Amino acid sequence: MSYVPVEEIIKSQKTPGFKTTPEEAPTEDFHDILFQLEKEGELIVQRVPEPYLEVPTKYGRKKKIPLQKTWHHKSCGQCGHIPGYSTSIFWINRKLGFDYIDPRDQTSCTAWNYYASATSNAPAQAAVAIRNFSSAYETGYFPIIHCGTSFGHYKEVRHELLHHHELRRQVRDIMERLGKKLVLPEEIVHYSEWVYAIRDRIAEHQVIDMSNITATVHPACHYHKLVEEDAVYDPEIYGAQRTAIVTGTLKALGINVKDYSTWFDCCGFGFRHILVSRDFSRSFAVQRKIEVMKEEVNPDVTVTHDTGCVTTLDQSQFAARAHGRKVGIPVMSDSQIAALAMGAHPYKVLQLHWHNTDNKPFFEKLGIDWKKKWQEFEEAVEKIKSGEKEYLTWEDADA
Repeated sequence: MSYVPVEEIIKSQKTPGFKTTPEEAPTEDFHDILFQLEKEGELIVQRVPEPYLEVPTKYGRKKKIPLQKTWHHKSCGQCGHIPGYSTSIFWINRKLGFDYIDPRDQTSCTAWNYYASATSNAPAQAAVAIRNFSSAYETGYFPIIHCGTSFGHYKEVRHELLHHHELRRQVRDIMERLGKKLVLPEEIVHYSEWVYAIRDRIAEHQVIDMSNITATVHPACHYHKLVEEDAVYDPEIYGAQRTAIVTGTLKALGINVKDYSTWFDCCGFGFRHILVSRDFSRSFAVQRKIEVMKEEVNPDVTVTHDTGCVTTLDQSQFAARAHGRKVGIPVMSDSQIAALAMGAHPYKVLQLHWHNTDNKPFFEKLGIDWKKKWQEFEEAVEKIKSGEKEYLTWEDADA
C-alpha cells in the first residue's frame, strides 16, 4: 500500500466524506439479520440504553454508543501489564458521573487462543462470547469492550452466529446448561468509541493544556481491519478515509496530531509472532513504527487504543535502546491521555510507572511535576502497607 500524506488526501477530495453511501456499501447491515433472528425466536437482542450518541461507521451507517449504564468487559492484558489503562476508563466514568459496572463474573474472551494457536473450535469460542454478553444482559447494563482483540473477535463471532443456524443451535445448548440465554448486543462497542463519542464532554473537564503537544496515532489492526465496516469514521478526520478513533479524541484535547508513512502497519504484536518470534515483533515495532515516527515527526507521545499495541510499542523500546536504536517515544492509550487532561493522577490512576519508555520529558512539557507526583504515590502506597488504608480511593486519584 503506497503512502499518501493525509494533506494530499484532503486536497484530492472536493467534498471530504464517505466513498460510498450506506445503500452502496459492499457489506450487509448486520442489524437487519440480527433483528429478524430475534423475531424468529433464535436469540435475544440487548438494546443500547438511552441516552446514547450516534456516530458514523466506515460506509456512513450510524452506530449507537451508550453514555452510561455500561458493563465493562476488561482486558486480560491491560489488567496484567498496563492496569492504568483500565483504571483511566473507570476514572473518566466516575469523573463525569456516569453509571457503570466493573463485573466480577467476566471471563477472558480467549481470542488469544483463537488468533495465536487455533486450538479451540467455533462453538467453544462463540459460547465464551455469548456467556459474557448474557451476563451483561442479566445486569441490565450494556457491554463495553476494553480490548481491541476482544472487540474484533466478538464481531467475527457475531457474523458467524448470524449466518450459521447449526452454530446457533450448538451455542444455545451450551447456554442452556449454564442457565443463560443466547444474547447478542445491538452494537458491539469498543471503549475507544465511547471515549471518542464523549470527547467534547471530556474536553469540557480538561484542566491540563495540551496545545503544545505533538502526537502520532497507531490505529489498532483488530479495531479497523477486522469487520472493517463496523469501525468509526468521520468526514472531519482524514476525510473519512481513515478511522476517526483516537485522532478525533486527541484533536478535541487540543493536541497536534501528525501523520507518518507507516500508520497502516501492525504494531508488531501480531499474536502468533509475539509468541513464537518475539525478536521479530520487537524489531518490527521499533523499525517499522517507532523509528519512523521519530524520524518523520519526532512526537512527544504516540497514542493507541489496544492492549497489545500499547504493550508492544512501549516495551519493545527497552531492548532497542540497548542496541542504540533511535527510540524514546512514550506510549499511552487514549483513555490515559484523556484522563490526564482531566486531571487524573499520573501514577495513582494512569499508573505510568508500569510503562517502560521514559515519559518524564512529556510530563515536564505539560508542566507536571513528576517528582512531586511520584512522592504522593509512594506516600499513598506506604499507607496501604502500614494498614492505615485498605486501598486507594477515588478521592486520592486527582492530580
